[in-house]
Amino acid sequence: MTNDVPALFDSRFLRGYARAKLARDPVYAAVAERLPADLPLLDIGCGVGLLALSLRQRGFTAPILGVDHDAKKIGAAMKAAENAIRDARFIAGDAREPIAFQGSVALLDVLHYFSDEEQLRLLRNAAACVAPGGVVIIRDAIRDGSWRYRATYIEETFARSIGWLRGERLNFPTRDSILSTFEGFRCEVVPMWGRTPFNNYLFVFYASAASSGMTNR
Repeated sequence: MTNDVPALFDSRFLRGYARAKLARDPVYAAVAERLPADLPLLDIGCGVGLLALSLRQRGFTAPILGVDHDAKKIGAAMKAAENAIRDARFIAGDAREPIAFQGSVALLDVLHYFSDEEQLRLLRNAAACVAPGGVVIIRDAIRDGSWRYRATYIEETFARSIGWLRGERLNFPTRDSILSTFEGFRCEVVPMWGRTPFNNYLFVFYASAASSGMTNR
């Protein structure tokens, strides 16, 4: 595929959006560094498919399934990926429903659009999809009262007001609400805001037959 991922999109807006995200957001490199190369990936809340396109550019060749409730964004992802990447599918669906899948899972900037109960369902569904040796990678802003959290809330409110984001609500998770779901996984938590003011953190949960419980490193 082309090394210029933004060029795969057919609208000026999406090309600019993709270029800005890939240049400023460290999450794409962080995910690529942590994914097992031999396991397929389920990308929940895939949007326009930027993660899949970025991973292919970085040499990740395992199958990718992207799911998002926004059919318009799924259409953009399918069009961008057409004739550019192999073994990647994008489908419109409800992330709250169980998905028949085994591999690794990514949930990037997804949880905060759901209620506490729905977040728990999403996290449990993700954990159930992880194959031995797989990972669950979550990136989201954390509700902690910091200035970064307040900046994130303002930005997300604006994005919803103009229709770019279609979440029903804003309900940012806490660190503990994410960690508590993954009993038995080894866990890594690192700041992931890059060159932005947003309160983003990366949570990586590693599944291993040798794991005896969840630890932080």
